[in-house]
Amino acid sequence: MLARLEDSVLVVVDMQPAFLDPIWERDRVLARTKFLVECAQALDVPILATEQVPARMGGTEESLRALLGETEPISKAAFSCWADDKFVKAANKLQRTQFVLVGIETHICVCQTAHDLMDEDFDVLVCEDATSARSELMHRNGLKRCADEGAAVSHTESVVYEWMRTSEHPDFREVLKIVKGG
Repeated sequence: MLARLEDSVLVVVDMQPAFLDPIWERDRVLARTKFLVECAQALDVPILATEQVPARMGGTEESLRALLGETEPISKAAFSCWADDKFVKAANKLQRTQFVLVGIETHICVCQTAHDLMDEDFDVLVCEDATSARSELMHRNGLKRCADEGAAVSHTESVVYEWMRTSEHPDFREVLKIVKGG
């Protein structure tokens, strides 16, 4: 499965410091998530973001939150984004059929979201370099479970080039600047 620009939604899952700080390769996950957010914005891919019980756990990591701009994170208590009515409503409003997942933790919220989306017949791509968990083992387990059920495990840069398909894409030069900077 390739990422399709006209069908994709980028979902940024629970990138809150309370969860992010103990994450295996935290800096990689944050950097690659920010990279994909910037590219999605340049290519007009809609973005949904979530926060797990922000009243207790705090909001999205500050630099990422600033980058998200007008994208208001959806507060949720369910681990799966798709188990939250506000998320489902926002996603359905976009009328897209493919979800690109980034965030934490791979084996919990990302994995449950991927499975629920696939159960609803959506295509799911999980970005290996922009997801993680508190240990490498948990991260790898989550990726394997997603892949075993039919999600495509991809790299953020692969997704971006699949969105553009050609160097003749009108936003190629702008995206290339982000790629070279990231």
